[in-house]
Amino acid sequence: MRALFVMASLLVATVAHAQEADTTIVEDFSQYAEAELAGGTKRYATSKVLDQSPNKLISLGYDVQGAYDMEFASIDGAPAQTIRNNNNQGLRLAANVPVVSTTKVLINLAAIYWEHRYSFDKSQPIQNPLAQSLDSYGLRTMGINFTLFKPLNEKQFFLIQGQTDLNGNYSLANIQSLEYTRLSVFGIYGWKKHDRLMYGFGAARTFRVGELNYIPLIYYYYTAPSRKWGVESVFPARLNVRRNFNPRTLAFFGYELEGNTYRINNRGNEFAAGRNDLELRRSELRIRLTFERSIKDFLWFSVQAGLRYNWRFNLDQGNFFRGFGGDQPYLMENTIGNPLYINFSINLVSP
Repeated sequence: MRALFVMASLLVATVAHAQEADTTIVEDFSQYAEAELAGGTKRYATSKVLDQSPNKLISLGYDVQGAYDMEFASIDGAPAQTIRNNNNQGLRLAANVPVVSTTKVLINLAAIYWEHRYSFDKSQPIQNPLAQSLDSYGLRTMGINFTLFKPLNEKQFFLIQGQTDLNGNYSLANIQSLEYTRLSVFGIYGWKKHDRLMYGFGAARTFRVGELNYIPLIYYYYTAPSRKWGVESVFPARLNVRRNFNPRTLAFFGYELEGNTYRINNRGNEFAAGRNDLELRRSELRIRLTFERSIKDFLWFSVQAGLRYNWRFNLDQGNFFRGFGGDQPYLMENTIGNPLYINFSINLVSP
């Protein structure tokens, strides 16, 4: 019940603060409202291209990364330490609810819950405070977002998303204060040239690089005339080349930039006294191959495998804007390896 209360509170925070926010999830909101008005009434662009991947209404998944080394820098007199992480794993849950679906406007609400659990090699004592915290508590994300697709006419549209995330080393039994939510927004102005091509340009205030930043976006969805190949991309956040074998079987090759900033609470006094405002800047590039197939009707299975390439895994004191050109030093600059990973899920998709 407490988790449900927190997620409801996050939704209120999203609506109240969306204009201050940034992008952490680029939602593919392309599944609703194919109908066109008849009889000469004004017509509006629909929100998808032909043969686009179906939207996941409910998703139950699990993510596993292979073994890799983690080199932790020294902090507060604790020595630098290299530790073998046997694996990362965690549950990934998501739910999407269409709340308004007409030819003139589409609004979707969504919620996610992600875990990152660490399994360190215990053949040597774990002395580094950050390693101790990750080993004991791991990382969690709970988030709520809204997506708005607003067609202006048959050819032009706006796409807007606002999101709020609660990231940290908290537990569901002891959830951290909503004061540490991270707010997100992106906006795109686009054109639908025909049923196989949509593109647009916009900007985002984003944490995908592990910390607050502002980036331009290019939205591009395309299906080839043969209807066997396509592209689904919101660059630079993600890009996928799609292969349509049939309406029930799809494959993708591409990448996604995944990351956020996580509040590291001094839960077990791992860090020195006064270290109560630590932020882990975590970001990674996932280069992957994905296969999706319908099991029965709207129930689909998805498996994704590839390389998880570390972009950033550093510790800051306090939450502040550094930007791409910022030269503020990190409290800890850590280096972690790049393992293979696999992610599988069962999904209820839209009709």
